Amino acid sequence: MPPSALPASLAIDHAASDADISVLPRIFEDEITIAIMTRTLPADIVMSAQAQCTRAWQFSWLGSPDETMHKDLRLRLPSPDAADALIEDVQTLAEAVAYLFDTETVGIRLRHLDQTMCPRFHCDNLPVRLLTTYLGPGSEWLPDTAVDRAGLGAPIPGRPEALTDASAIQRLQLGDVALIKGSGWEGCETRGLVHRSPPMAAGDKRLLLTIDPA
Repeated sequence: MPPSALPASLAIDHAASDADISVLPRIFEDEITIAIMTRTLPADIVMSAQAQCTRAWQFSWLGSPDETMHKDLRLRLPSPDAADALIEDVQTLAEAVAYLFDTETVGIRLRHLDQTMCPRFHCDNLPVRLLTTYLGPGSEWLPDTAVDRAGLGAPIPGRPEALTDASAIQRLQLGDVALIKGSGWEGCETRGLVHRSPPMAAGDKRLLLTIDPA
């Protein structure tokens, strides 16, 4: 598969982006803090995701991404009869995380959101996380050149803004699969990826999947 047409992130030296899944292992490179597999969601996954967004709900799982997880997710979804394509994609991504990070246990959260979850730019205090959005706007992230890390954390008097250049904000597109390093990644304690939930207008909906190797 040829490389995708890339946004401004192409020029960001700590970001890797491509339409092929082979880009995801680049997260193991020391300088890379975000690896993005760009993709266009197939219509069946889009329709399956839309069918689940009729009410507020969330699904959490800590364990193996196996048939038990598959069955539990189906039971928790609002429209299980329309869930096949979404469940298969979640399981495929969870299995990929387990394989890539050589673990049998993953932490999965699939959430239907109707408001911004984490509006401030921040860095996760964990080694690595997979993100993808099935409905609504994708997560936003910053190149290192647009971050004042002294501004990270809860707002307090005298603390500067973490964002230094609003024009540099990057956004994952619908369906993109990203692996992001947090401050818990060895050697990345002071340079984990800074990101946030996207702003959402009244009436917006978002279906977000996160997967953490455990």
